[in-house]
Amino acid sequence: MPPSNRYIISLGGSLIVPDEIDTKFLSAFHKIIEAQTRRGRKFVLITGGGRTARRYSEAAKALGDLNPDDLDWLGIHSTRLNGHLLRTIFRKLAHSRIVTNPKETETTSKPVIIAAGYRPGWSTDYVGVLLARHYQSAVLLNLSNIDYVYNKNPKNHPDAKPIKQISWKEFRKLVGNKWDPGLNTPFDPVASRLAEKLKLRVVVMNGKNLKNLQNFLAGRKFIGTLIG
Repeated sequence: MPPSNRYIISLGGSLIVPDEIDTKFLSAFHKIIEAQTRRGRKFVLITGGGRTARRYSEAAKALGDLNPDDLDWLGIHSTRLNGHLLRTIFRKLAHSRIVTNPKETETTSKPVIIAAGYRPGWSTDYVGVLLARHYQSAVLLNLSNIDYVYNKNPKNHPDAKPIKQISWKEFRKLVGNKWDPGLNTPFDPVASRLAEKLKLRVVVMNGKNLKNLQNFLAGRKFIGTLIG
């Protein structure tokens, strides 16, 4: 089947809840997506956990020993809480049910579908790749708080260089093959493996720069990294 016109957008939790809920950002993001739907475009919006997830995991660690599944579930439910927030914001445009299992997607005439975390061991990046496969989407847009993928962590290496385009083979050398709850990489290594297999293209960009998002959606030059 040819690619569909449903864009898959992974909305990083750092954009939704950088510390407190960023209502200004969410309002502006809503206006952009709403305008795009009037042009006939459709979207799947996958929510991350953000500061909410980190607060719960930090509290849980302080109160007792937790296994990785315990930590993962806290993160998953944080993504779902953020998903419900987004569904209320997009009430007029969004399907009434949040997709929490990418294997049980629904057909809908609504232009927006909200999705969130599924189960331990599955990042929202991986959920996004599965949804891209289901909806025959050619591109997954990963909105986070970084402008580019870098050749090494810029927080620890001042000489880190931005990468504008990279193959899956080279990207996977950067991020490795294992995913853990709370892992901080531009795109989950397990999701990357499947994306490479599907020949999916992933664009990593800074979601705070909403003008840049509009440029991408309009087919203009944009700031970000194209993987694949």
